[in-house]
Formats: sequence, structure tokens, C-alpha cells
Amino acid sequence: MTTVTASQILPVDADRALLVGRVWDPESGGPRVVSVSGHDVYDHTEHVGTVSELMDSEDPAGLITSTREAPRWDLAALLNASLAQDRECPHLLAPVDLQVIKACGVTFVGSMIERVIEERCAGDFHKAAAVRESVLAILGSDIATVRPGSEQARKVKEVLTAKGMWSQYLEVGLGPDPEVFTKAPVLSSVGFGSRIGLPTFSQWNNPEPELVLIVDSKGQVRGATLGNDVNLRDVEGRSALLLGMAKDNNASSSIGPFVRLFDAGFSLESLRSEDITLTVEGTDGYRLEGQNSLSRISRPFEELVGAAFGRHHQYPDGFALFTGTLFAPTKDRDQPGLGFTHHDADQVTISSAQLGSLINTTGTTEELPAWSFGIRDLMEYLSRSVQVPARQG
Repeated sequence: MTTVTASQILPVDADRALLVGRVWDPESGGPRVVSVSGHDVYDHTEHVGTVSELMDSEDPAGLITSTREAPRWDLAALLNASLAQDRECPHLLAPVDLQVIKACGVTFVGSMIERVIEERCAGDFHKAAAVRESVLAILGSDIATVRPGSEQARKVKEVLTAKGMWSQYLEVGLGPDPEVFTKAPVLSSVGFGSRIGLPTFSQWNNPEPELVLIVDSKGQVRGATLGNDVNLRDVEGRSALLLGMAKDNNASSSIGPFVRLFDAGFSLESLRSEDITLTVEGTDGYRLEGQNSLSRISRPFEELVGAAFGRHHQYPDGFALFTGTLFAPTKDRDQPGLGFTHHDADQVTISSAQLGSLINTTGTTEELPAWSFGIRDLMEYLSRSVQVPARQG
């Protein structure tokens, strides 16, 4: 996809959605907090300096609607500059800034089984097909109905342990506590159109299409967006202690295109049955399609947020929470039995009806632009309080 229209990227009910994000503005040399209405993009930075600050306001939706002045950018121009990776033009950034990027893993039974397979393969994708067959023969399909932390889950654990099949992934998939980890540093996530990184030390990797909840400093979910929790299956499969190496690399966290704020017509309830779709299109003609159905998540959103935030842990600037994925690709790409792994220049599209579409292209991590704009840079930029005039014409 070389060019896109706004209707291809925005939610199906975009006329009713309150969408906020961030735009890199070459004119002022920094990020602007923006909102979208139709084909117009509005700059709110003179009223609210960061998305984090917006989420902590008493009424984020009201603040946005009350501070829309003259539109500053054309949405289609921003989208296409982002896809072209034209850094000389205004382009989209990840729609979060000071929020910590957290993630929950193994929140779906399907992905839990794939993590067990990775562990049994010790990161060797050549063994995946045979191991998958043996694991599924032991676990069976009934495990999909087990509620994590329940008495039934405890009994399943006893049976699997007796068969020599217990795993750390089954512990967080079926046990009382979900897996919660820090996915990426503050300000390191990339946004719509950017390249996502695949390190040269990984030969077995895949996208993970996920719902991302945007949570304020008090633990309230204020909105939602889409995310790609890029995963290195061979690295994590070697050892769960390599999770940081598998999950946190340059451009390994993609979020966007915009945060949809909760309002009278859109809430956490609206997302409980949302389907998130994935398409991977390779320059080799390969096409992979998948789906992450949130109705099949094994723990409610509130439980995941509560595992990250509470008396045990606070986030003064809020946090963005990847909620896990059902999707784990098994469709062969290069050779029969070897399953899926990314190639360079794969186009990855993650979409949902209520949140729009996040598009990125894969690249070699070590060759991507270095992450260079950090917290100190943001603070210095905001301290200059540059008021940029509205676009003319």
C-alpha cells in the first residue's frame, strides 16, 4: 500500500469517535498533541503539553472538544508522509508519550500453547511442527474452557505436572497471577507508518496484534488503541529469562494510529467482543491473515490493569497496557513444517472496526534510525512553549 485515504485508516464510526494522537512537527522541532475530526487534524499543544497530561485531566474528551481551533494539518497528508517515512514532513508518532509501556502475556489459551511449544523447542523453529503435535495431544481442547486461578485450573496443573508437561507459561496462563512485564521504555514506541525492528540475532519472529489500553495515573482506563508487540520466538524460547532481549529492542513496540478516548458512546464494554485482524504481506507474494478475538481472552481487562497498577505499583504519568494476543502464526512460509517468520519489508496491518488500522513495515533493527528523542528532549521542547501559527489556507 503506497498511499491511503483517511477512511481506510480510521474507525468505521469515525464521525462519532474522539481520536487523539501525536504529530512530529518539523516547523517547531518537536511533537504536538493532536485530535482528528473528519479530514482535519487539530493542534492542542498550547492547552495540553502531553498525551499523559491529557489522560490525567478531569475530562479528556471535553478538553479536546473545547480546545479545537483552526485545523492545522490534513489527515491524508500526515498518513501518507508517515507511510513514506518522510521525516522532513509532519508525520504521525505513537499516540503516547510519558506513559510506561507495559504488557500482559499468555492471556489467551492459543498463545499459551504456542509459548509452551517455543519452550519445548528451545528456540529451534525446525522442531515446531512435531512438538506442536505432541503438546496438543496431551493438552487437548478442553483446556480452553479453564478459568485461570480456579480450582479446575489447579487440578489441570496437577495432571500436567504428573505428565511432565508443566511449564512456566502454563503457570501464568492458568495460575492466579497474569504475566505483566515492561515492554518498552518511555517514548521509544513507534507509530503508524514507521518501520518495526527485527534484530539480526533472531531467525524466528512474528507480529502480535493487540489491544492497548491507555491508563491514567489513578489506574482508570481512559481510552484504547492498537499495538504490535513484536516477538522474537527463538529468543524467548531459549529461556523466559531472555524476555527483555525478545521484547525490548529498537522499534519493537508499535502503537497507533490514534487513541480513541472513552466517552458516552465508547467504553471498555465496547471492546469486550472486538475482533482485531492482522494481515502480513511480503514482497515475496506471501500473505498471512489472522485474528485476535477479545471475547476469548482468559482474564477480564480489569484484572490485567489491576495486576499492573495498585498499592504494589503506581505510574505517576500513566501507562499503556498491551493486553496479549490470541494470534500465533503457524502457516508455513519458507519450507513445509517451519511455520512463519518475518522477512524484510513485510507490510503488517493491524485493524479493528472501532480503533482503525495500524500499518508498519519490517526492517532490520540494527539498520533502523536510532531512537534519539527522549524525556529530556521532550521537556526541553515543551519548556520553550513555542506557539506555532495555524496552517494558512
